[in-house]
Amino acid sequence: MSDPFSTAFSMIVSGDPAFMEIIGLSLRVTLSAVLIACLIGLPLGAGLALARFPGRSITIIVFNALMGLPPVVAGLVVYLLLSRSGPMGSLALLFTPTAMIIAQSILILPIVISLTRSVVEDLWGEYREQLRSLGASRLRAVPTLLWDGRVSLLTGVLAGFGRASAEVGAVLIVGGNIAGHTRTMTTAITLETSRGELGLAVALGIVLLTLTLGLNAMVWFAGQWARERLG
Repeated sequence: MSDPFSTAFSMIVSGDPAFMEIIGLSLRVTLSAVLIACLIGLPLGAGLALARFPGRSITIIVFNALMGLPPVVAGLVVYLLLSRSGPMGSLALLFTPTAMIIAQSILILPIVISLTRSVVEDLWGEYREQLRSLGASRLRAVPTLLWDGRVSLLTGVLAGFGRASAEVGAVLIVGGNIAGHTRTMTTAITLETSRGELGLAVALGIVLLTLTLGLNAMVWFAGQWARERLG
């Protein structure tokens, strides 16, 4: 077991070009998907928390259920949409990073919407009378509630990032794991492990774990800082 680890640390220290390319693509795809999911999910989640309309309860149940959407199902849906015979086949996006971003965005979006809805709904119940006394309608209260719940929302965004960064099935279906083009950390780990080339797999695993631990530490410290300020 010592040889794969020595190879892995050598790749990390030397900044092996192929190794860095895989990490760079993974971060670009995942961060782009998180950004898109947040731009769509934060306002939708807040709207779902404050709006009252027929079928609201069913909508909430659906989004909560989609938080556990199997990645291979999301990948299959995107594949059918982007394939040559699909409605978006003319865009030629299949087996590109864009297709991977779309698939990951679909996986993250229900998480962002559901957690945002929960946070904003709780804050509205707590500050409703105060906000109304200041003349804020439900719609005008959205920015204030989102800002006040930023630490909790950051935790939700982190959960989405964690799911996307660790995902294999969807990106493999729509990206194809093409070397130098659509190979991410998770798909490379899967491929290299199956081939018995454990050095690269271990190196990428170390980076993936480090990113996850680092982000969790940032959120924890942000929560501690926020609580100290409020205290």
